[in-house]
Amino acid sequence: MTVATTPALDLPAALELAPELARHDPSLVCNCGQLSEEGVHMAYRVRGVVARAAGAPVSLETIIVPDPGPGEALVRIDACGVCHTDLHYREGGISEDFPFLLGHEAAGVVEAVGPDVENLEIGAFVILNWRAVCGSCRFCRRGQPRYCADTRNASHPMTLEDGTPLSPALGIGAFAERTLVAAGQCTEVPSVRPEAAGLLGCGVMAGLGAAMHTGDVSPGDSVAVFGCGGVGAAAVAGARLAGATTIIAVDLDERKLDQAQALGATHTINSAETDAVAAVRSATGGFGADVTIEAVGHPEVLRQAFYARDLAGTVVQVGVPTPEMALPEIPMIDLFGRGGVVKPSWYGDCLPSQDFPALVALYQDGRLDLDAFVSETIGIEQVEEAFAKMQKGDVLRSVVVLR
Repeated sequence: MTVATTPALDLPAALELAPELARHDPSLVCNCGQLSEEGVHMAYRVRGVVARAAGAPVSLETIIVPDPGPGEALVRIDACGVCHTDLHYREGGISEDFPFLLGHEAAGVVEAVGPDVENLEIGAFVILNWRAVCGSCRFCRRGQPRYCADTRNASHPMTLEDGTPLSPALGIGAFAERTLVAAGQCTEVPSVRPEAAGLLGCGVMAGLGAAMHTGDVSPGDSVAVFGCGGVGAAAVAGARLAGATTIIAVDLDERKLDQAQALGATHTINSAETDAVAAVRSATGGFGADVTIEAVGHPEVLRQAFYARDLAGTVVQVGVPTPEMALPEIPMIDLFGRGGVVKPSWYGDCLPSQDFPALVALYQDGRLDLDAFVSETIGIEQVEEAFAKMQKGDVLRSVVVLR
């Protein structure tokens, strides 16, 4: 195995060197039960943000991260965005497999890789993704890896100090100084500001992709985005990148509408003050938008998006609902009679190996303002406070900085 950049050691040398390694970097702890003739296997004692029970405040705890095994990579986390999905995990809205190691919207540097990992070098700057495609499922075989049905995660568990296995959020667990992931979850990109780049790992990619991939926005299209938090604001930016000429931002919060306008919205609608469907139609010559994007995850907002689109238009649902929500009451004759497409967008239908480098290039060229999504940078001990700010709509993204 590899410990940082140190070659594997024989057993006598490992026994002699392990204490010195721990003195050099206190986060390294020797997992003496795994010493073998193959060399020393190290574990890493780091700080991580853990959700122990549904609805309970998160806690900052010491976690143990093992050395990477076959197909795995150890990543030093430089920055990680506070995403609404992490709050869903904390609330028990995604799974009941507590305790969770939260955080997934991250960028960092590869520190070690498993013995069979190719095309990923130690020292690479990477954005973590939760769609490490398998290459062999029915979708991958059809040439549709964006819809891979068997995405990869690390198989070796990270644990609490007492050995309790942790469930990493979206298979990543990046509110931690180091994390263990499948090597395919590491997408190498040029080294840029990690606070900005990491946001492509989830929310910003979801919004951009909802417009550019799922919605297939084309030059000259009209687009209405319902809900302008982090994902919706990114959908506005994606519509602008795709060439839409009318971009309508809909929200209840004037602050979010101002942010959407800065990212490319040509019209803003405060749905607390006016009928959003009527206002969207008015802004599009009475027809409705070519593409409407629901970025809230609520049945009533999806209903509004459905009726605010033009005939034969596209409705994209990218907001994450809670498990008890049901589809809105829309008469089947309306679904049939209005034609077009209604479809969900999962992770913006992205392919990280293609999309992340391309979007970072746009960021470097000044065509995609990822910095605009970073409302504040915080310490790892401030995640619970960041959840509260997010729920109140005070931020697009709080970003935990760990480097």
